[in-house]
Amino acid sequence: MNEITSAGNGRQPAIVAFLCNWCSYAGADMAGSGRLQYPAGIRVIRVPCSGRVNPQYIIKALCDGADAVIVSGCHPGDCRYLAGNLYARRRFSVLKRLLALAGIPRDRVFFTWVSAAEAERFAGIMSEVTERVRALDPISEGGGGNEP
Repeated sequence: MNEITSAGNGRQPAIVAFLCNWCSYAGADMAGSGRLQYPAGIRVIRVPCSGRVNPQYIIKALCDGADAVIVSGCHPGDCRYLAGNLYARRRFSVLKRLLALAGIPRDRVFFTWVSAAEAERFAGIMSEVTERVRALDPISEGGGGNEP
């Protein structure tokens, strides 16, 4: 992954979004087709399943300059691979604790469920996360968040 240009004061935060091909990516595609507005700083990475997102990818994105990372998958019970999204949720909760130990605040990583039919929900989540991240200090300045 190339270096990511992160946000300074007033700039658009750079957010990497790992989206499940079958649900969340389809929701993002529908948002685009429906011309729904969401922030331009979202960098989408399409993955076969949210359960296939290696925690190292999240750490690498943050180290390469992303202001935040979102992992989004199918709703529980709707995973094409049966339980991939549940594995992702479990892996994600462990990763958040490890990131906190490394000094990266919990408010830099997000996990969400978005189905293929939820284009408005997708756009809303991307806008909400962008606003939350915009309120934080840049990672390079003082640890990256507002929490100790």
